[in-house]
Amino acid sequence: MKARPMPETAGGARRLRSQPRRSDGPRARDGAHAGSGATGREAPLYGALDLGTNNCRLLIARPARDGFRVVDSFSRIVRLGEGLSRTGRLDEAAMERAYEALTLCSERLVRRGVEPDRLMAVATQACRQADNGAGFIERVRAGTGLRLRVIDPIEEARLSVEGCLNLFDPAAEAVLVVDVGGGSTELSWLRRSASGFVSEGWMSAPIGVVTLAERHPEPTGGGAAAHAVWYEAMVADMSAAIAGAPVDDALRGLFASGRGHLVGTSGAITSLAGIHLGLRRYQRNLVDGLWMTRADCEAAAERLKAMGPVGRAAESCIGPDRADLVLAGAAIMAAVQRAWPSERVRVADRGLREGLLLRRMREDRKPRRRRRRGGRRED
Repeated sequence: MKARPMPETAGGARRLRSQPRRSDGPRARDGAHAGSGATGREAPLYGALDLGTNNCRLLIARPARDGFRVVDSFSRIVRLGEGLSRTGRLDEAAMERAYEALTLCSERLVRRGVEPDRLMAVATQACRQADNGAGFIERVRAGTGLRLRVIDPIEEARLSVEGCLNLFDPAAEAVLVVDVGGGSTELSWLRRSASGFVSEGWMSAPIGVVTLAERHPEPTGGGAAAHAVWYEAMVADMSAAIAGAPVDDALRGLFASGRGHLVGTSGAITSLAGIHLGLRRYQRNLVDGLWMTRADCEAAAERLKAMGPVGRAAESCIGPDRADLVLAGAAIMAAVQRAWPSERVRVADRGLREGLLLRRMREDRKPRRRRRRGGRRED
């Protein structure tokens, strides 16, 4: 996968306008996002909005020396892709849920004073796949002013990698970033070189937690044996989807010998981490950057199976909105771990939105080129 420049952003909101800056303190979000204090004039705010198959997420942040500092965030499960794999179209109720969440995002952006040219708003698999995806994007633009840009899988994978870069073990020889979405899963392989980690290849599997859960409804009876068969059917489905990974098979040896590791970015892996830690409520500062072993992931999946739907819904790290999806996410991770055996996986509560912010802020720091009277350009 060769690097290519990000297309000109189409993100923006017609209703966003200049407003007096407010001195907003950062939310409880740190790690790569936290930077050293601002110097001189306060840096402008940026926004990154990601409309996925399952979630609608927004980050509002201010540049800082070591990355950025989050000022506000929003996340809502909208299940935009519900039923899409059967009908090929976005369902009316699903579009209403997504539209409502996007309206709240637009209001938040206005309230914070984010300028339209500093908003990156993207949509992924559901809008890529649906026959009426373009119509929904236009409806959102007309009604909320948000200009969503549908990105292709390679850009989605690249942005997720960029958002997770500082979670890579610098001593590792290879890293596999697994971005589990609602409608697709992006896998990106990287190898360490003298200049840092470089891409070895990528793929997008058209299977995510929503599509896998819809293909394999959870059995209502049969006990542990029936659930074991059901879970393994999901793992087999995902395993078949990633069997033809477009990378040199010799790379697999780096993972098998402990010289490579996985990075998992999604609600699927963060939920597994919350169960593994036994958290009574989700705590990002404990989850983001956590190292888990393959055995830890498998044990967490077994606990989730034993809970049943009602028990999973009662878990604060999962909740009723994810109760029927979390084991599909665990099955996807299990399939990847079996295909690319690695004892270590690092949990990332970050990804595409962070990649959007980091990329745009980096672009804005580049010196602008000026045109001289004679037509020559100088920096």
